[in-house]
Amino acid sequence: MDLLVLDTIHGGRELGAFLEARGHRVDTVDVYRGREGIPVSEAARRSYDRIIAPVHLDPDHPLVKGKNRMTHHDAVRMLLLGRSPALMVEVTGARGKTTTAHAIAHLLPGDGVLHTSRGTFRYPSRELLGKRSITPASVLPAAEMARSLGGWLVAEESLGVTGAGGIGVLTSAMDYPIAAGKRSALGAKIDSLRSSPRSLVPADLANAPPGAVRLDTAATVEGDRCRYHLDGMEGEFRNPLLRLPAYANALSMAAAVGCMLGVSPDTLSTFTPVEGRMHLSREGDLVVVDSASSGTTAETAIEAAGYARSVAGRHELALVIGEESRAVCEGFPPDQVAKAIAAIRPSVLVLVGKTAQEMGMAISGRDGIPRQPVLAETLAEGRAEARSRITAGSLVLAVKTWR
Repeated sequence: MDLLVLDTIHGGRELGAFLEARGHRVDTVDVYRGREGIPVSEAARRSYDRIIAPVHLDPDHPLVKGKNRMTHHDAVRMLLLGRSPALMVEVTGARGKTTTAHAIAHLLPGDGVLHTSRGTFRYPSRELLGKRSITPASVLPAAEMARSLGGWLVAEESLGVTGAGGIGVLTSAMDYPIAAGKRSALGAKIDSLRSSPRSLVPADLANAPPGAVRLDTAATVEGDRCRYHLDGMEGEFRNPLLRLPAYANALSMAAAVGCMLGVSPDTLSTFTPVEGRMHLSREGDLVVVDSASSGTTAETAIEAAGYARSVAGRHELALVIGEESRAVCEGFPPDQVAKAIAAIRPSVLVLVGKTAQEMGMAISGRDGIPRQPVLAETLAEGRAEARSRITAGSLVLAVKTWR
């Protein structure tokens, strides 16, 4: 087929290479920068059997409006037809997908590959194989690795799943606009789940795909205990992380996936925090809670502060908050930064990135908020600045960033 693949930045280049290797004739267009592939004007003059565009592209873009199109997710499913690993679980959602993917990989036996925003890992050794984005195209090399091992694949993906796996997981019902504000991110994710043989969705999802398993019907959490009951499997496990809402959701979702696969969820009792997801450490008299990741939100920042103070047993807290990179799809809106700061009321405030700095300076000096916040450009710089200003109590890292 003659194919046009749009958006070389978010996996289009890699997707085009895979399609060419399968014998298709492929053109690519860098629709955002115009630096790679052929110009938009040239693509508009040519004829193609199919236009392959990401779900986040403006539907009124001249190269896709009214055309025979398919998504990047669809193209990856096509490429993996008959070539996907025997066991493959895909995880998407606005929040919690990295932690959920790690939790699912933790309970799966034997050899496998875990692909997340933190990196691609070989299991059970947890050897880092490399780092790629979580665009649909990045699933292709991860699937090849898993097949070469004769093992499983757990893949974290942005804005939906390909449907090439046996199970598609949606971790959150949170929504935000995409495609020039003309589409719903949640709607795109729900649509993609319709291609999965089985799907697992959050309890509060309003429009679940037909046949989807709702989390509250499969696993429930009380305190540090998770009870699971699905597909003939029933039992419980305990883990202190279940007292944290983010981990309660991730671990209970992993437990439900275990039931769907016929794998006991009980090994989740030994699951430990993931870096950047409420990871706790100590530096002398200082408790450090690292919640800086691509999934950082006002809610996770507030939760991290409460966790840090409860462990430290002291109110003094340094907060490093903001957004290090605009490469994160949903961003960290200024009003949400302000919401977190107002709720946490830190003793020391370090603002990372221009957006956070503008908002933080505007509310500095208000009730319980330091009058002179410290400004930093990166997470590392912000952490160093905070560490130099507090020696006891707690330090919370709540910067939205790729790591």
